[in-house]
Amino acid sequence: MSASRPVPKSRLPDFFIVGAPKCGTTSMYAYLREHPGIFMPFHKEPLFFGSDLTHRYGRMTPEEYVALFRDARPDQLVGEASAWYLYSETAASQIREAVPDARIVVMLRNPIDVMYAQHGQLLFTRQESIADFAEALAAEPGRLEGRGLPPGSFRRENLYYRRMVRFADQLERYVAVFGRDRVHVIVFDDLRADTRATYLRLLDFLGVEPHEPAAFQARNESQRIRSAWLQRVTWDPPFKRQLVPVLRRFPLVHRARAALVRANSVAAPRRPLEPDLRARLARELGPEVARLGSLLDRDLSLWTADAAASAEAASARDVRA
Repeated sequence: MSASRPVPKSRLPDFFIVGAPKCGTTSMYAYLREHPGIFMPFHKEPLFFGSDLTHRYGRMTPEEYVALFRDARPDQLVGEASAWYLYSETAASQIREAVPDARIVVMLRNPIDVMYAQHGQLLFTRQESIADFAEALAAEPGRLEGRGLPPGSFRRENLYYRRMVRFADQLERYVAVFGRDRVHVIVFDDLRADTRATYLRLLDFLGVEPHEPAAFQARNESQRIRSAWLQRVTWDPPFKRQLVPVLRRFPLVHRARAALVRANSVAAPRRPLEPDLRARLARELGPEVARLGSLLDRDLSLWTADAAASAEAASARDVRA
C-alpha cells in the first residue's frame, strides 16, 4: 500500500486468508463464500497488499479494492483470500496499517508437495517453460537473477519454488505483526483428514456461527489442458495490459474465465514425485520443517521422514530386482 494512496475508509476485510499457494486456500475460500454470515468477494486473489509482489496486469487502485466489498451486509464478516500475501515481506505490515485488528488465516502443507504442485499448476497455466521438475528447481538461482524466464506475462515469484516454502520465516512475520492469538494456522494434513472439523475450527476462530457448505469438495486439483491455444489465450490474453485492469472489475468476466478453464481442463493427477528427488529435498528442507514444527508446537517430522523412507524402499526394490 503506497503511503500516497491510502485505502479509503470504507468497508474492508475483517480477516485475510494469506496463503500459502497449493495448500487448500481455493477450497476454503469456496466454503466460506457459502456461509450466510460471511462475505467473500467474487475476486479471489485481488493481491492489493504486498507492494513487493509482481502484478501481472497492474495493481488495483484503492477504490477498486474497496469496491470488492461494497455488497457486504452490515451483519456479515468480510474476508478476502490472496495466497501470495504470506510470501510477501511487506503485506503483513500493510494489512496491519489498513486493518489493525484483522484476523489472519495461514494454510500450510509439506513444502515438498507445495513445490511439486506449484510446478504442475504453472505448467497447466503455461507460466512454466521447463516440464521437468528437477530442472525447474535447478533453474531457480538463474531466474532470481532474471535469466531463463519463460516468455509472456507472469508473476516471477511463482517460479521461486524454494523461496516460496520458507514457511517458518513467513509465519513468524505475521505473528510478529498481529500476535499469535490473531493468526490461525491450518495444516493441509488436517484439512484432508477431517475437512469438516478443520472448517468448523476456523469458523470458531472467526467468531461466526457453525455452518456447513453444500459439499466439502476439493477445488483447484491437478489437471491437464485440452487445447494449448485456448489455454494461452485464457491465461495470457492479447492486449492484456489494456483490457484486464478494466475487465477484472466485473463478476461476469471472472465467471466466464472460470467456465473456459473448466471446459478446457481434464482431471489428471500428477505422477508421484521421483523418490530420490523427494529424499534429497527432504534432507534439504528438514531443518526448515523442524523449525516450523517448533513454531506450531507440532511434530512435522513425517513430512521429511516419509520421503527418506520412500527412497530407501525404492532403493531396496532396485537391489532385489
